[in-house]
Amino acid sequence: MPDRSFLITEDYISQSGKDNLQIPAHIAFIMDGNGRWAKLRGLARAAGHKAGVEALRGVLEYVYGLGVKIVSVFAFSTENWSRPKAEIDCLFSILKEYMDTETARLIEKNVRIRIMGDTAALPPELSASIAGAVKATEKCRGYVLNIGVNYGGRAEITRAVSRALASGKNKVDEREFAAFLDTAGLPDPDLIIRPGGEQRVSNFMLWQSAYSEFYFTHTLWPQFGKRELRRALEAYNKRDRRYGTTNDK
Repeated sequence: MPDRSFLITEDYISQSGKDNLQIPAHIAFIMDGNGRWAKLRGLARAAGHKAGVEALRGVLEYVYGLGVKIVSVFAFSTENWSRPKAEIDCLFSILKEYMDTETARLIEKNVRIRIMGDTAALPPELSASIAGAVKATEKCRGYVLNIGVNYGGRAEITRAVSRALASGKNKVDEREFAAFLDTAGLPDPDLIIRPGGEQRVSNFMLWQSAYSEFYFTHTLWPQFGKRELRRALEAYNKRDRRYGTTNDK
């Protein structure tokens, strides 16, 4: 099977119809439905998670080709520790393999890896792979792939409070506080997409999503491709983002 990672061509981009759409600078994905996708096919959950990685490759190919500069994804949450150990080990193995095998391609496409979450609690070999990928891509300035690993929005906010206090501050405004978050220096997501049929944020980017637009779909993540992305972008383009103001004159 040919490698589909980042095979972006001008013909592919032009077919997407991007000239008719306002393209968000930052899209975040809650990648949901891998296990259900596998169950529907009589497969082990591991097969669903592997299919989810393939879906991510296709999503990155499409959105970076459209001109989206930042993609954030929820890979492993603080709540996922409650899953069976065998599934957790599988998720960690898949994530380590992704870091080890995809980093060179990301560098080639000028994509920088950023991490949200507490990686110190992860297995040492996975933490080392993540740190290596972050270091290897740190000079890439074309795009950002921001990955949530052992991440939860509430935990991130409490970490930010601890960082602020450790810096000697006892009072900060919103702009100053944002500099202590895991996403320091990144703009907030314009659009958050959740496949899988659920309509909740599940502790994802709680601070950053204050004015994000949300798109929910019943399509399971391994099936989430160009057509569903197009629908999400069309829905986003119909939204009126007023940020608390009004269009009345």
